[in-house]
Amino acid sequence: MLLRILSYNIRRGGTGHEAALAAVIRACEADIVVLQEATSGASVERIAREAGMEQWGARKGESLGFLSRRPVQSFGWNKPRISRHAFLEIRPFGSDMRVFGVHLSAVHAAWTESRRVVELRALLKAIAQYQTGFHVLTGDFNTLAPGELLDFTKLPRRLRALVWLSGGKVRWRTIQIVLDGGYVDAYRSTHTNVPGYTFPTWEPHVRLDYFFVPQRDAARMKSCEIMDVPGARDASDHLPLLSVVNVPETGAKPVSAPHGPLDVGDFDGDEC
Repeated sequence: MLLRILSYNIRRGGTGHEAALAAVIRACEADIVVLQEATSGASVERIAREAGMEQWGARKGESLGFLSRRPVQSFGWNKPRISRHAFLEIRPFGSDMRVFGVHLSAVHAAWTESRRVVELRALLKAIAQYQTGFHVLTGDFNTLAPGELLDFTKLPRRLRALVWLSGGKVRWRTIQIVLDGGYVDAYRSTHTNVPGYTFPTWEPHVRLDYFFVPQRDAARMKSCEIMDVPGARDASDHLPLLSVVNVPETGAKPVSAPHGPLDVGDFDGDEC
């Protein structure tokens, strides 16, 4: 079964630009959408309705939410003690796979990169029990991959000052930890000579949005594309990332769910 998974930072809850976001999501023809900055349940509900999604999930005070074309088996949030944002686990319809939504701390500086390292390690520790099964990590990691460069002159003046105060350079480590953990950067593995910038939409110059699969399951990746579709540059400050994976099917049938959140997750429970 091919599953189309979209990662999309909708900027400040999506409030005031729900119709534009829904139009972008419709154009991407996603089955599941992992949202970042989905802080307004009302906006997420409206986006879901206008995008033709049967189920949505959002939680007050959390950045991550989701939309799904069909009801999922379960979903839930888990917030490690040291993380700014909880991460989101989704078990899609018809499969035992798990989708983990990620939104790490923002701002490009040495101390925030250190915080992202701590958050990422906490996430990997929390999901270790699922690493023998097929799963993916996707979202706004707010950091650069190894070998990629950030033009600090393009940062706002206040953020350039933060870089200077933190030593004048940033040692980007977070993505390397994911790779060392046995994951493949899906976009970079299929676009070796394309920068893949996703932020900001008015002058893209940095790649912050990622999709990872375990190395042993790399053959399940069919495509991973930045969706610079009509309207995307006005709808948000991030371009969405669409990944298509071949998912192992089960005999499970999707649960019946209302047009709204079904909080049955397995867990106890300046943005970029």
